Amino acid sequence: MIGAGIVGVTTAYELAADGHAVTVFERRNTVAAETSFANAGVIAPGYVTPWAAPGMPWKVMSQVFGRHAAVRFAGLPSLAQCRWMWRWWRACRPAVYRRNRSAMQTLAQYSRQRLSGLAQGLRLDFEQAQGCLVLLRSDRALAGAQAGLKLLQELGVEHALVTPDRCRALEPGLNPQTELAGAIHLPHDGVGNCRQFAHLLRAEAQRLGAQFRFDHDVQTVLPGNAPGLQWRLRDRAGQAAFDAVVVCAGVQANAVLQGCGLKLPLTPVYGYSLTAPLRHHEAAAVGPHSALMDEKFKVALTRLGQRVRVAGSAELGGHPDRLNAAAVATLYKVLNDWFPGAAQLRDVQVWKGARPMLPDGPPVLGASGATGVWLNLGHGSSGWALSCGSARVLADQIGGRSPGIDLAGLGIARLRG
Repeated sequence: MIGAGIVGVTTAYELAADGHAVTVFERRNTVAAETSFANAGVIAPGYVTPWAAPGMPWKVMSQVFGRHAAVRFAGLPSLAQCRWMWRWWRACRPAVYRRNRSAMQTLAQYSRQRLSGLAQGLRLDFEQAQGCLVLLRSDRALAGAQAGLKLLQELGVEHALVTPDRCRALEPGLNPQTELAGAIHLPHDGVGNCRQFAHLLRAEAQRLGAQFRFDHDVQTVLPGNAPGLQWRLRDRAGQAAFDAVVVCAGVQANAVLQGCGLKLPLTPVYGYSLTAPLRHHEAAAVGPHSALMDEKFKVALTRLGQRVRVAGSAELGGHPDRLNAAAVATLYKVLNDWFPGAAQLRDVQVWKGARPMLPDGPPVLGASGATGVWLNLGHGSSGWALSCGSARVLADQIGGRSPGIDLAGLGIARLRG
């Protein structure tokens, strides 16, 4: 296996649990060190939908130059990014969107069930908390939420449109000075520490015999009946053959798949987060109790133990080591709007991570078409929400069993052409 983010770790566990001999190669020195490191932690299947949706191109262009835009462009797009955006634009057609939304929703619901089963069966504690509120700041936002409420009803997701008073009863720390018209309450959704879960599940996978080789930068995969890996470890090179190779390499996937003759329409879309400890003497009373989403700014606020995390933004064409000051400022604004003074900002951790996104939304799961090579990647901003289900589906495919869900729209065939 290649990659030990949340998708790679869950896949390693499921394969080891099925009795496979598993070796995981990871270029960093531990698990969940990149995209999975400091994501929002929200687990809300009802809100797992494609970014490519009807009306989205207009929404993006209408706000892209705004001070607190949810989507930003870092410089002029490259030719590859232009091609990606063209495919994304075509995937915004209503019929394509409905098909992709159905595939993602099916996988998200299945994934939540698998996550719950793992957490209970293995007795994993990863700072879970139940409940999610989507905050609607204005009457206009309240009216605009009707389509989302209809979708939640169609999907059978338990929810309620609640008043400002009910919002503040559920989240007493909300700033009364910030305008609030209401919220969508999702009582069975919530939050969990993705990175902590990855570390706990890594230990369970190792207990089952899985081996993790850190600081191994895989250069390429060579397909065949016994597919090979070539990697670098500091100044040394290595190569080995396996019965099968699973690629969970995120934004690095195309680099390692070159030897297979594969090139996926995959691009990094960068997200940001702030994490800060809550003030100790007030930690039980202030800050979010679970998960919140500011619908206007598309920013999540979550409670992780005695810390608050604020996460959002979607940056195209950025660089992993270059922070966008405006994106960070938006996160501070949303935190201050809802929970002024709640966090110890002198100890804040600012993070930027690359979400591996395919233009139409769903990840790609299953056989790659190259002999012996399997794929589990392209989850975008929904990796945490989709990881456990994706891993179980892939393990069933590799084991020759029928997966627990319909896989229509999740294979590589849809990306060809």
